[in-house]
Amino acid sequence: MSPAQTSPPRPRARRRRFGWPRRVFSQVLLMQLAIATGVTVLATGLFLAPLSAQLDDQAMRRALAIAGTTASPRLAADLTGTPPSARGPVQTEAERIRTSTGAEYVVVMDTRGVRWSHTDPREIGRIVSTDPSDVLAGHEVMEIDSGTLGRSARGKMPLRDADGRIVGAVSVGIEYDSVRDRLLAAIPGLLAYAGGALAAGALAAYLISRRLQRQTHDLAFSDISALLTEREAMLHGIREGVVALDRNGSVRLMNDEAQRLLGLGPEAAGRPLDELLGDGRTADVLAGRVTGEDLLTVQGQRVLIANRMPTDDGGAVATLRDRTELERLGRELDSTRGLIDALRAQDHEHANRMHTLLGLLELEMHEEAVEFVTEVVGVHRATAEQVTEKVHDPLLAALLVGKATVAAERGVSLRLTPDSLLPDRLVDPRELVTVVGNLVDNALDAVAGTPGARIDVAFRTEGRTVVLRVTDSGPGVPEDRRELIFTEGWSTKALPAHGKRGLGLPLVRRLAERRGGAAGVTDGPEGGAEFTVVLPDALTEPEPLTDPLTEPVTAALADPITAPGRPAEAPGPVEETR
Repeated sequence: MSPAQTSPPRPRARRRRFGWPRRVFSQVLLMQLAIATGVTVLATGLFLAPLSAQLDDQAMRRALAIAGTTASPRLAADLTGTPPSARGPVQTEAERIRTSTGAEYVVVMDTRGVRWSHTDPREIGRIVSTDPSDVLAGHEVMEIDSGTLGRSARGKMPLRDADGRIVGAVSVGIEYDSVRDRLLAAIPGLLAYAGGALAAGALAAYLISRRLQRQTHDLAFSDISALLTEREAMLHGIREGVVALDRNGSVRLMNDEAQRLLGLGPEAAGRPLDELLGDGRTADVLAGRVTGEDLLTVQGQRVLIANRMPTDDGGAVATLRDRTELERLGRELDSTRGLIDALRAQDHEHANRMHTLLGLLELEMHEEAVEFVTEVVGVHRATAEQVTEKVHDPLLAALLVGKATVAAERGVSLRLTPDSLLPDRLVDPRELVTVVGNLVDNALDAVAGTPGARIDVAFRTEGRTVVLRVTDSGPGVPEDRRELIFTEGWSTKALPAHGKRGLGLPLVRRLAERRGGAAGVTDGPEGGAEFTVVLPDALTEPEPLTDPLTEPVTAALADPITAPGRPAEAPGPVEETR
């Protein structure tokens, strides 16, 4: 059976409907040939249409240029110093210029409009046939007009003497050939050029169509449209962020999930990546300046895992996964483990204290036992009261009391500076809890195992701005690493259970910069490191009638500290608060 017999009837149906080929190569070739033909015809017409006006303008400008050359101060002196005559110096100079330039006429007139030169000597001494008022008023004139010598392109120039006074005018005419004759003479040449352009366009159309055929694998436009639709549905349907970049680092495509993770909108397409994200690790990872697999980065308050794959055209496709919740759980697990270790140590210390108290009671040293219990309880109560006296926000005060307990069990002295004061007017207390918690944890790791370990926390307010300083007595941060420690993923500590570190300090800086503030580290006054965080607009406006410090908050914060030394009948909320 021949191919013609096995072919489906679809080609006949297409011919009945449109008479238009299905292949991309044929469609593009026909469209480009039609475009080339139309452009050639249009260009030829557009060239012919303004030709008349262009010839007029060229003739008038040439006439004006000749008139400007003729209107010299010497000619003005001859005009004012001699009478008009066919053999006078004005007529002689005008005829010389007319002959040398090929002008139709060069007419010199005085301020009354009387001719002092003309191609017909009999016209000398007579009034000119056109109104000379504009040129005698000092204006340059270009026009197409009819005079005694017929239709011509004219240029008129005022004639001034050495003092700049207008003593006459010069009128130059260029013989005006028929525009129609010029157009008819130009048509054969134009058609030759148009034919050559059409042939070149047809050849270019064929080459472009062949190249397009190879690049599209000879798919029909309907197939390409279906592939594009499926790709869009797939990209915007998956729950993984996808960012496509071109060779210049501009965003070519960004699906909905990537826009959500990066905090961008649809307007990001076509813009450079560095312009959208600014300086930082996220931009470096997506642009390929940082290489590797499953790269960790922080964008806003999100922890992202990024992978990047280069493409053949010099661009790249990057994928993003949200690991914010996993990282938060990992950090909470680390904190919980640390708290468990602290509680284990506290339980051991509590047992030692109970044994000491039991021994004092068995030795009937009752006064010493009372003094011992009072001292233990007083230390913890004093710590809680000191915190709540200076930090009025309950969440932040509770955090600091808990951190002080953990620090004490690790042999570290955590205290608030005497001049610290933070009112209960925080716009977002959880934000400052994150900042303080990360900085204190970082300081605890830095001073661990050092003699006389100490951490000082200072709060200062300037209007609505909160300034936080955390100073430790550790080894400090070398100057060449003071910016590096704020980079996502960089850490000097061993990996935790969830496998990632280097998020705390970068998150602190991001939170500060999001409010328009800053975070940095310098040397402490007595050695060690001093971290400073500035948070503008972190406080609300004060309310004079509102008391930010209430009794229940103080009691709730004090109970967890005093609980180890309280009597057995202590109320239940103590355990709930702890």
